[in-house]
Amino acid sequence: MQHLRLTFAAIVTASLGVAGFLLVGTNAQGAVHSGATVSLRTTKLGAILVDSKGHTLYLFGKDKRGKSACTGTCAKYWPPVIVLAKPTAGTGVKASLLGTTRRPDGRKQVTYNHHPLYGFALDKRAGQANGEGSTAFGARWWAVSARGTAVTKPVLRTTTTTTTATTTTTPTTTSRYP
Repeated sequence: MQHLRLTFAAIVTASLGVAGFLLVGTNAQGAVHSGATVSLRTTKLGAILVDSKGHTLYLFGKDKRGKSACTGTCAKYWPPVIVLAKPTAGTGVKASLLGTTRRPDGRKQVTYNHHPLYGFALDKRAGQANGEGSTAFGARWWAVSARGTAVTKPVLRTTTTTTTATTTTTPTTTSRYP
């Protein structure tokens, strides 16, 4: 009888472990928020969109006509922002640019200016933008500006000024917003 109890306990423990693993695996493909809040935050990239935890939100250059091209393994590294209810515009965000799109699996993904929004698995703390400019999964990943466009890293440009006595080269930094 004691042997049967131990066997039953082992089976229940194993089942709970498998269920927990499956739940975590499902959540890794996109955090489900009942009504996600998208806000604006100033970072080293400038003012960018962030989720309710202050994590950078990205757009994917491969997405077309408001539809996500990031599924499977891509969605594990770049989890889509998934909602069950209407997303909310936080500080600095235009509510008129917020929306949703239907993913291939049927879930609703938050969009901004018709760009599906994603997090990045390697951004562990608020304000990090480790995915900025990445070319993973066939196209570039960019943080999203308040206008709903890609925020590209500052470009270092060199300007040369020539006078009759000296020539001076001065590096200047400018930001490009497509």
